[in-house]
Amino acid sequence: MEIYEMTAAETAVAIRAREVSASEAVRAGLERLHKYEGAVNACVTVLDERAAKRAAELDARLARGEDIGPLGGVPYIAKDNFCTRGVRTTCSSHILENWVPTYNATAINCMEEAGAVLMGKGNCDEFAMGSSTENSIIGPTKNPRDLNRVPGGSSGGSAASVAAGYVPLALGSDTGGSVRQPAAFCGIQGLKPSYGEVSRYGIVAYCSALDQVSPFARSIEDLAIAMEAIARPDPNDTTCDAYDRPVFTEALSMDNLKGKRIGVFAGFEAEQMDADLYKALTRAGNMCREAGAEVEPIDLPIAVKYGVATYYVTALADASSQLGCYDGVRYGTHIDGPTLADMYANTRTESFGEEVRRRIILGTCLLTEGFYQNYYGPALKVRTRMSEEFAELFGKYDAYLLPTVPSMPYTLGAKETDPNRMYLGDVFTVPISLGGLPGISMCLGFTDGGMPLSVQIAGPRYGDAKILGIANVLERMIGRPKPCEPRKLGEAA
Repeated sequence: MEIYEMTAAETAVAIRAREVSASEAVRAGLERLHKYEGAVNACVTVLDERAAKRAAELDARLARGEDIGPLGGVPYIAKDNFCTRGVRTTCSSHILENWVPTYNATAINCMEEAGAVLMGKGNCDEFAMGSSTENSIIGPTKNPRDLNRVPGGSSGGSAASVAAGYVPLALGSDTGGSVRQPAAFCGIQGLKPSYGEVSRYGIVAYCSALDQVSPFARSIEDLAIAMEAIARPDPNDTTCDAYDRPVFTEALSMDNLKGKRIGVFAGFEAEQMDADLYKALTRAGNMCREAGAEVEPIDLPIAVKYGVATYYVTALADASSQLGCYDGVRYGTHIDGPTLADMYANTRTESFGEEVRRRIILGTCLLTEGFYQNYYGPALKVRTRMSEEFAELFGKYDAYLLPTVPSMPYTLGAKETDPNRMYLGDVFTVPISLGGLPGISMCLGFTDGGMPLSVQIAGPRYGDAKILGIANVLERMIGRPKPCEPRKLGEAA
């Protein structure tokens, strides 16, 4: 097996056993990156020298008999909205294209303590606003499974890096599906933890009420190991709940699903979904039944019918407040004007992309007199009703199976002519975010044409370990995805 084909767990074990050095693991990842990055365009910044130096330090520590951590020597990519000390953090936006933070995000510190090696910063939709990773100052990221298609977004660069074999592990942020949807499109595994499970400190915010640090991997075991590294209380983030986290890898010891009750999504017309994805959902339900679970169809009318509208009202209102600090005065790009108001207008108009400007304007309108009472206030009430609907569901069931996405990855440029298509693509992910619930998008194999199939497994708040255990049982039945050779669909590998 080549080094790039190893999971994070396998890589860490091989390094501790001196079968592979940390330097060799990082070098293999960088070679893979430089071989395909011209086609995939997954990274805003590549940290060749820094990663090599860090790997050499870990090798030296290991030679002295020191513990280098559970992820010692494992390379990873972090989305470019994670603050990284001494490394520019652009959020894929002109307004921050030269900004270099003086501190790390808590999640970056956690990964460093676990021994992981930051190899680069992943491309994303500008300020995490999008579902295709096309809204970026460095241009679109391509899906390694088919270079004619998008990898999903907004964390598409991180997902593409894992799918293409640059790294076995990556970090993204998920607001309404920004990790789960790219995981589904790229044919890998992605977990959005429960809201409050992982610190958001040092993540450039899109919507503080929903954002959550989330890992990508090619195995459920790696997701669990990543969670053990990053899920912990943090006094710097008041939304990060102070409770003792479980040992996530212990949940992977389940051999079957006997005694589990699992609800399977119903209430959405089959013809409104891609036929292969609908079959994948049915197959996942049957697999759960084969593994011993009691499986029943479940309809959540409020979450499905009102989820997208509720999400965009609440998220855009939050975003308009979050992005108010980018005014050209305190930090970031500054474009002058004859008056202070002109300077604000020039800086924000020229430095923000079209999608970000659209969301700021809509969000600002939603917070004005009249719109607030008629839209924002009711949306908060609907979100409460959705939470109540989920609480009732998980009072009876251990997990909930539903699609991750309604369609296969769309072709590059499709969302430019139909932005509504991008918004409606979140129909199955945003309800889980609004409920603050954990959700895993896992790969269920591929179509005959090579396109990835997926299913989403949701659980109760702080039931992250429970759904990791269920996903692991299914992964053992179907096998885990492998890194691909990036190509256009139909071309010879």
